[in-house]
Amino acid sequence: MLVAPNDVRPFAALDDIDRAILTELAADGRLPNNALADRVGIAPSTCLTRTRALRECGAIRGFHAEVDPAAVGLPLQALVSVRLAAHERAAVDAFRARSVRLPGVVSVFHVAGAEDYVLHVRAASGDALRDFVLDHLAVDPAVQHTQTSLIFEQARGMG
Repeated sequence: MLVAPNDVRPFAALDDIDRAILTELAADGRLPNNALADRVGIAPSTCLTRTRALRECGAIRGFHAEVDPAAVGLPLQALVSVRLAAHERAAVDAFRARSVRLPGVVSVFHVAGAEDYVLHVRAASGDALRDFVLDHLAVDPAVQHTQTSLIFEQARGMG
């Protein structure tokens, strides 16, 4: 159990109530504290203390609105696989640091297998996606190869 907001323990210290809070918030991040407390079977004040502690220890990374990319002018999504030319830690860390700041990048995944990274990218059009790859990845000396896969549909899982 996380007892106080200043208690920053590893995730292994989370108890069943903490995990229940996380599960409920993952399903509905806008759930009011009173409803959350009722669902997990604790007092609202206890729920608020635990939720704050979960934020402070990093178990809750933040709250956000899931917006349709087309509504903000970025209807095209793609996964761009990237193979790096070198695999020294400095090169890998530098690529990750650069890639998360590139325009249109939603997420960066460091993966195992033939490719080193997969970038989830949003773009206004096919031309804009091509320009992204050519202007930001193909010219990067750290990048040996890219492969782009268009996303036709995205569905969120329950986990």
